[in-house]
Amino acid sequence: MGVKLEVFRMTLYLTFPVAMFWISNQAEWFEDYVIQRKRELWPPEKEGQRQELEEFKERIRKQREEKLLRAAQQSS
Repeated sequence: MGVKLEVFRMTLYLTFPVAMFWISNQAEWFEDYVIQRKRELWPPEKEGQRQELEEFKERIRKQREEKLLRAAQQSS
C-alpha cells in the first residue's frame, strides 16, 4: 500500500502545477476571465465623473499655489 500511495502523491505533485500552468496559458479563457473580473471590480468611468475629477484637481492645485504664494509674500 505504501508504494501505491507514494505513486499517487508523486502523480498529484506533478499533475497539479502542470495543470495550473496549462490553464493559465489558455489565452482566450484567461483574457475573458480577467477582463470580466476587472470590469466587475472597476466599472468603466463616466465622462462626467472624469471631468469633475479633473476640475477638482485643478482647484486644489490653484489653492496650494495661492497658499504657497501668500506664505512666500509674508516671509519676505
